[in-house]
Amino acid sequence: MALSSKIIGVGSYVPPKSYTNFDLEEMMDTSHDWIVQRSGIEKRHWVEDECTSDLALQASLKALKAADMSADQLDMIIFATISPDHEFPGTACFLQQKLGISKIPAIDIRQQCTGFIYGLSMADVYIKSGQYKNILLVGAEVHSKGLDKTPNGRAISVLFGDGAGAVVLTATKDSGIFHTELRADGNFAKELWTPAPGSALGKERISKEILDKGLHYAQMNGKLVFVHAVKRMSEILVESLKKSGFSLDDVDLFLFHQANLRINNKVAEVLNIPEEKVFNTIQEFGNTTAATIPLGMDQAIKTGVLKPGMLVAMAAFGGGFTWGASVIRF
Repeated sequence: MALSSKIIGVGSYVPPKSYTNFDLEEMMDTSHDWIVQRSGIEKRHWVEDECTSDLALQASLKALKAADMSADQLDMIIFATISPDHEFPGTACFLQQKLGISKIPAIDIRQQCTGFIYGLSMADVYIKSGQYKNILLVGAEVHSKGLDKTPNGRAISVLFGDGAGAVVLTATKDSGIFHTELRADGNFAKELWTPAPGSALGKERISKEILDKGLHYAQMNGKLVFVHAVKRMSEILVESLKKSGFSLDDVDLFLFHQANLRINNKVAEVLNIPEEKVFNTIQEFGNTTAATIPLGMDQAIKTGVLKPGMLVAMAAFGGGFTWGASVIRF
């Protein structure tokens, strides 16, 4: 019988300190009602001194405990983030050191909000090939240190939170990951991006002029992102389910990337998905990019919404543009 890959442990972590929309009113020219109306977000968690690998470590330890596994049993680490500890090396290497292990491959991927889905696909392929048995997949972000917390940045800075989610996957002969579909379209790369620092900016990766222009802060064409996110997530969900041999009605729970509650509600409306089948966490955590799906998965487990044996469909859309969907038996 062919090998399958299955999630056997899930963990998450967010910094202790939370910031409500009312807290942000004191920093930016914004309001609680304005933020909720446009995004659904009510609060988010921001770090004080922690870095991305610190958050990832806590989530990873919880996932390993849930899997009844020790770190030295891992064969690979895949780390999805767009807010690394340092320019290089990859944050997976710092996480590996903090886990007290060495020698196994540690890979960073930068697929923005779709990072967890891309990482899940990679882990699935490695396991099904027989090359590796146990893989730790992490999505973690510290956005707060890179946000413009002045009135100039209010349109974007109110959206993002810090957090981490992790899963342990293992080889099994039972049903696990049925299918993962991935897409990208670089024609829209500059519609949701952070220009600096970078080698495409002239003679220097970073300069006073670049900083003065605010090019090190995220930029987004919100209306275009909304339209594409709804269209692409809807399409790829249907396609992934079809290739998995299921229909939308077969799905017990939908876990969408948490960028905007309006996007998720619209996807559910387009596909006629009952509200009770969609699990959202954006109200509590904001957009934690690569962490949103595993963080949501862990919250769904803790609240009793996600139970073993359920058919779960996941979908994400983010900068690049990148998007993807996966169908799994939990």
